[in-house]
Formats: sequence, C-alpha cells, structure tokens
Amino acid sequence: MRDLKIPGQRHPEKAHRVDQEQPKKPAWIRVKAPTSAGYKQTRDILRTNKLVTVCEEAGCPNVGECWSAGHATMMIMGEICTRGCSFCNIATGRPDALDAFEPGRVAHAVETLGLKHVVITSVDRDDLEDGGAEHFAQTIRAVRHRSPGTTIEILTPDFLKCAPEVLEKVVEARPDVFNHNLETVPGLYPSVRPGARYFHSLRLLQRVKELDPAMFTKSGIMVGLGEDGQSVRQVMDDMRAADVDFLTIGQYLQPTPKHHRVDRFVTPEEFAGYEKAAYGKGFLMVSATPLTRSSYHAGEDFARLRAARLEKLGRG
Repeated sequence: MRDLKIPGQRHPEKAHRVDQEQPKKPAWIRVKAPTSAGYKQTRDILRTNKLVTVCEEAGCPNVGECWSAGHATMMIMGEICTRGCSFCNIATGRPDALDAFEPGRVAHAVETLGLKHVVITSVDRDDLEDGGAEHFAQTIRAVRHRSPGTTIEILTPDFLKCAPEVLEKVVEARPDVFNHNLETVPGLYPSVRPGARYFHSLRLLQRVKELDPAMFTKSGIMVGLGEDGQSVRQVMDDMRAADVDFLTIGQYLQPTPKHHRVDRFVTPEEFAGYEKAAYGKGFLMVSATPLTRSSYHAGEDFARLRAARLEKLGRG
C-alpha cells in the first residue's frame, strides 16, 4: 500500500528518522560563542536568584547576544516538562512541586537587571490541576509590584488538560503580551508536537482576545521541519482568524541527534517572503528570520507592536 501524504508535510517518511545525516549548517545560521562581561553578569544574577531560563534549557542560539544586553527569558515552574515534543531539548519527566517563592525571585531578578521588558515562559505542567495558571498570575503580579514600569510578555503552555476557566486567571493578571506558540504546521503535529492539539492552541489564542480585546497576542512557528510554503501560509490565515497580532517564524535547529532532524535550512530570501506575506494578511508585527525566536529582541519588537497599533487606530 502506498504511503498517504499528511497535508502540510513534505516528507512524511522522514518524520521519525532522526539518525540521518543533517544538512550542512549555512553561514547565516552561525553565531559566536558568548564571552562578554555583560553575559557573565546576567548569568550571575540568574544563578544568585536560582532561576531557570529557556535560553539555556532550549539551547537558544541567541543567548550570547541577549545576555550580553542583560536580557533573559525566565522559565518558571521548574526545568522538567510533562511533555516530550521531538523538537525541544527541555527534560521530560515528573516535575517537582511548585516553588512558592519563585515569583518573588523572578521579580527581584527583573528589578536587578533593570529590564524594561521581560519574557516569562514555563514548562508544560500537565500534573497540575490548573496547568500552572495561578503561578503565572502570581509571577506577573510580583513583577508588577517591584518593577511597575516593566512591560511583561508571557509565553504559556496550552493548558490542554485544564478547565477552560483557568485561562482567565492569567489574562486577569494583565500581561502586556500573551504568547502561545503553535510551533509547526498541523500536518507535523503527530511527529513534532504529539502531546498538543493544533486547533486547541488556536482557540486558546482566540479566547485571550475574547477575554481582553486590548491585550496583544503573539504566536510563532519553526520552519525547516518538513513543512511546505502553502502550509505555512495556511497557519498565517488560521492565526489571523484567531486575531493574533504578532507572528514569529524561525529556523528549527536540532538540539541533539535524538531530536527531530532538520529537513532543510530555509534561506533568508524565503524568510523575507514569509514576512511580506504575513504583513499582507494583516499582522501588526512580524519577525521572520533564520535566528528569530519567540523572545529575541522582544522589547524592541513590543515597542514597534504598540506603535503599529496606534498607527492602525489613527488610520481607522
């Protein structure tokens, strides 16, 4: 029997084959090792406050640049995830109990670093009844208390196994940006993000807008996993139907040989084409480059996002 092709997946036969030779990494995806004094200072502040960052746990290629500028993405609720996505380098297992003092430590680090904009994310916590929603809310409130001038961006899990009302806890804490990544095209979910549901994630983003129409929403995907251009553009349409304001698209990089392989390295020209298409579909803000990550240049992008909304309101 001939294999059936899953929509949005160019090479379904490669979905679970992680032992193949990887495409050669092109020059545009290479970064320098972190060595600056600013990097070390940021690292020391995070260590002192016993904080975990997604920058380290996920092996972000931009860690040197961001930490040198004093920017770090805080990862709350521990460093062990209850999911096992094939693209992600965060450990999977049984997490520890929540640390009640963590929100205060995050707030102290934000204040010490003098951050004007902070990104707070987390592991998936399917072991918790509310998926960690109240812990997110407490962390947002703690940062607001110590650094009232700091804008807050959160990157949340999908709260898939929770009651729908838990999302209200997070929205009521009033982050400035609510980000939840779709990660990939729907046809690749079985192999890339098997514990999640594409349309549930879309609905979560849409529900945030229903709860607070003024709140900025953001989502992102990786490319180079085996998707095609048509499926990427369909994801853009789906996000706009959910009223998502800000789209990020970046190159997937394989963390270890055990993870999903890189199907190909998408060229900067293709990324520029995605950016143009996304703006044409009505996104207020788009970041589409090989090294784009959810929190990369998040502060500068948030300022541009606010300016874009004001400009749109002025035209309306």
